[in-house]
Amino acid sequence: MSKKTVKDYIRTIVDFPHEGILFRDVTTLFADPRGFRMAVDQMLHPYAGLQIDKVVGLEARGFILGGAIAHQLSVGFVPVRKKGKLPGRTISQEYTLEYGEAIVELHEDAIQPGEKILLVDDLLATGGTAEAGIKLIERLGGEIISCSFVIDLPDLGGRKRLEAMGMEVLSLCEFEGL
Repeated sequence: MSKKTVKDYIRTIVDFPHEGILFRDVTTLFADPRGFRMAVDQMLHPYAGLQIDKVVGLEARGFILGGAIAHQLSVGFVPVRKKGKLPGRTISQEYTLEYGEAIVELHEDAIQPGEKILLVDDLLATGGTAEAGIKLIERLGGEIISCSFVIDLPDLGGRKRLEAMGMEVLSLCEFEGL
């Protein structure tokens, strides 16, 4: 029997949330202790020895990964949340979704100028949410070391979008199609 990879722990759900969509479900990865540890370890390994001041996680599955990675790196964790979810003073960034627009927010005091940031989420699709998070971090003066994802959907162009912004993008696995 061959050794399992992170991709082996991710299930695909057909026609969710809409017909024709192949939903890549990471909850099965998170539920398995070996799979979850493997994903977290592989996501932080490239940054061993680098200065990172904070991990920023994108709502919502980025919180699960980002919190675990921040713990392992002994650094702070900062959430990028949907509009209206953070209690303090925030800055906002609009971005485009498949059907309409959304807004994400970051506490205005969450990141200090010059802090080195690792941006984390479970999935990179079109890159819209990650781009909005990057813009928020940069507005506060944070320097993004890298953007790390469990899954990349290359057909949707998110990696190219972030790389065009000058970002390093790392992912643990890819799935073709939508």
